[in-house]
Amino acid sequence: MYTLLSGLYKYMFQRDEYCVLILGLDNAGKTTFLEQTKTRFNKNYKGMSLSKITTTVGLNIGTIDVGKTRLMFWDLGGQEELQSLWDKYYAESHGVIYVIDSTDEERLSESKKAFEKVVTSEALEGVPILVLANKQDVETCLSIPDIKTAFSDCINKIGKRDCLTQACSALTGKGVNEGIEWMVKCVVRNIHRPPRQKDIT
Repeated sequence: MYTLLSGLYKYMFQRDEYCVLILGLDNAGKTTFLEQTKTRFNKNYKGMSLSKITTTVGLNIGTIDVGKTRLMFWDLGGQEELQSLWDKYYAESHGVIYVIDSTDEERLSESKKAFEKVVTSEALEGVPILVLANKQDVETCLSIPDIKTAFSDCINKIGKRDCLTQACSALTGKGVNEGIEWMVKCVVRNIHRPPRQKDIT
C-alpha cells in the first residue's frame, strides 16, 4: 500500500529538474532577468527591487516550476576574469540563456566573442540556447536584425541544437514568459530525442 501511495505521490507532485545557465557580459541584465523570472513564475516570491540589483560576483541561483518541469538557474558573473569559470558548469547544464545588452554597441563584439566560446564548447554540444536581446525598452537600443547581423559569424558554429534570438526587457518583463516557455519545451524535448538544428535566424 505504501509503495502504491508513494508512486502516486511522485506521479502527482514530483517534477523533472533541469539546470539552465544564464550567461553574458557583466551589466547585460542577467540577474534582473532571473529576478523577473522568479517573480513571474513563483506566486509567493517577493524578490529584491530590480532597480537595486548590482553586478554579480560569483553566481546567483534560482528555481521556478513550470507545470511538471523545474528549472534551476545558475546566473554566472560576466566580468572577463569570471568568464573562465563558466565552463566548470557546462557538463551539468541542460540549457543556456545568453543575455546581450542591446544598448551597448561598443561591447557587442566582446559579447560575440564570449558567445562563440559558449557555442563551440564540446560540453554544450546539442544544448538549446536562448539568446535574449535585453533592454529593448530603451529607445536607443539595437534592433533584433542589428544584433543578428553582428552575430552572423556564429550561425555555422551553433551546430545541431535549438536556438532562438528574442527581444527582451528584463526590467519590464517583456519577452520573459515566452523565453522561459520556449526553454522548457526545448530541454524536455532534448532529453527524449536528438535535437533538431535551428540557426540563429
